[in-house]
Amino acid sequence: MTQEIVPVDAAHALVASALTASNTSIENAGLVADALVGAELVGQVGHGLRRVVAYAAQVRAGKVDGHAVPKLVRTRPSAVHVDAGSGFAYPAFDLATRELRDMATSQGIAVAGIFRSHHAGVTGLAVEALAEAGLIALMFANAPASISPWGGRTPLYGTDPIAFACPVEGTFPIVIDLSLSKVARGKIMAAEQKGEPIPEGWAFDRDGRPTTDASAAMAGTMVPVGDAKGTALALMVELLAAGLTGANYAYEQTSFFNAVGGPPGSGQTIIAIDPQAFGGVRALGRFAEMAEAIMQVDGARVPGARRHEMRARLRRDGISVDSVLLNEIKQIAAL
Repeated sequence: MTQEIVPVDAAHALVASALTASNTSIENAGLVADALVGAELVGQVGHGLRRVVAYAAQVRAGKVDGHAVPKLVRTRPSAVHVDAGSGFAYPAFDLATRELRDMATSQGIAVAGIFRSHHAGVTGLAVEALAEAGLIALMFANAPASISPWGGRTPLYGTDPIAFACPVEGTFPIVIDLSLSKVARGKIMAAEQKGEPIPEGWAFDRDGRPTTDASAAMAGTMVPVGDAKGTALALMVELLAAGLTGANYAYEQTSFFNAVGGPPGSGQTIIAIDPQAFGGVRALGRFAEMAEAIMQVDGARVPGARRHEMRARLRRDGISVDSVLLNEIKQIAAL
């Protein structure tokens, strides 16, 4: 499959143009482009430019309001409730994280609950931004149903990513970003788009049988990470991201992958913690000690190191994009 190298600035401009051509405001298109190009820069291509075609179609169909302006209400001294307005999630994240920085610094800990939202993309980007501002951050996001409770065949939970980041004295933040399916569903979407099989152990078909067919996997359910433990964690995320915030549970949502149906109404919860909350603990230095201990283990890598290195390389060398996909995005931008 032919690939083309696209400079980062050109990729960002193309994504933003495709979205503005699809009835998205300039500000929202820029924030979505930040997120999709940001996903490419950390190697999460299933959450990157491959989402543009579906995003644009959803805006044109009214499934996503491209002009939505998120609204924030302070419900407690250290809590905000954010209505994403059935728009893209990323403007809501931008608003929430800006508020969290101030609240966590003054209160020690702060939380934002987001509802009427959409695809959260690479959740590690949001927590990493807070860590770069000096805060510890956790994020829980739900997604359309694709995982069944352990032992069942009916999907009730999403792949429901969990992310964590913390600043580290003298170096880049530690970033942990994981989906509660064995792999992110975006990887199966990418395989389906390319007409490629998926490895065994990623997914079940609609009858609960293991499959290597990407289309059958998209119609079926995902294999949870850690088997029953993964489904327990997915339930936790559903309760935190949707039950707590007023968002739709996974089984109430429409797909992120097509323009069918109404807005998915997904939810996210972001928690920010000031590392100075416990006074003289010297948290950043202690985080650095743990990072150093990991680096001393032969073959080990500190979570966040790979994304840090990859981002620098791709910013320098450009992003590799499938030629067919690139032409599709260009056609949308020219509408």
